[in-house]
Amino acid sequence: MTPQQIDLVKQSWRLIEPHQLQVADLFYTRLFDLDPSLRPLFNGDLQAQGGKLMAALQLVVGALSQLDSVLPAVQQLARRHVGYGVQAAHYDTVGDALAWTLAKGLGPAATPELLQAWCEAYATLAGAMKAAAWPQRPVAGEWQAQTL
Repeated sequence: MTPQQIDLVKQSWRLIEPHQLQVADLFYTRLFDLDPSLRPLFNGDLQAQGGKLMAALQLVVGALSQLDSVLPAVQQLARRHVGYGVQAAHYDTVGDALAWTLAKGLGPAATPELLQAWCEAYATLAGAMKAAAWPQRPVAGEWQAQTL
């Protein structure tokens, strides 16, 4: 990611922060619209799960300039997710749901440059997570948002 992309993501996060619960709800609604088979992977309190998602995003956004500082925690999270039934292809669906959520949630602030910056951030993160979760398999191409 370029320094400008990192700044765009951080600036937009400030717009998202006050609305985290609504953003998480929008995200999960879109995720399950895209792939209803993912719903059983979330058998707990979805609002609590949304809080965890937002906390993870906040951690990653805050560390975009030094991703190496959060990669061990992110990689551990990816390995745990395998035990929950997460498959490599699910990362693409999550990325699509996130891109759509940002486009809808940020409204006019969701410029093409901003959305591309978020997509770069997510592609980097998802690639690291997939590589940690399935080290025996090469990570297939980079994810590109499909639902903007």
